[in-house]
Amino acid sequence: MNEQKPKRTRKRTPNNKTTTGYRVSDELWAIWQPILPVHVNTHRFGGGRPRVPDRQCADGIFFVLRTGCQWKALDETDLCAGSTAHDRYQEWVQAGVFLKLWQVGVEQFDELKGIDWDWLSMDGAMTKAPLGGKKNRA
Repeated sequence: MNEQKPKRTRKRTPNNKTTTGYRVSDELWAIWQPILPVHVNTHRFGGGRPRVPDRQCADGIFFVLRTGCQWKALDETDLCAGSTAHDRYQEWVQAGVFLKLWQVGVEQFDELKGIDWDWLSMDGAMTKAPLGGKKNRA
């Protein structure tokens, strides 16, 4: 039973240059981690498969959001499984994590650069759509 694995004959590949540039920075993670909901293990015996770390899922989520690739394409990267990243994305959307992250970003930008609220305005128009179609749309 104590068989030794054969020595590796080929060199290990370096970090995947495609995905390395999309990883969440330490500064962003320090802001993001306190916003994340605490995970409660719902397995009936308290066991189950170990949960993929949140930061690893965050790397996968940002890769998909920044590149526009499909969730299942994450399976070919070293980030995390596409289904895991998508499940965690849905969980975090439900918990309002991305809204909170956006709010923190706006607050920090306001502190660093300042937002000149005087020149901002809302714009709207209450007119008929030029190609709106017929009234009954039957």
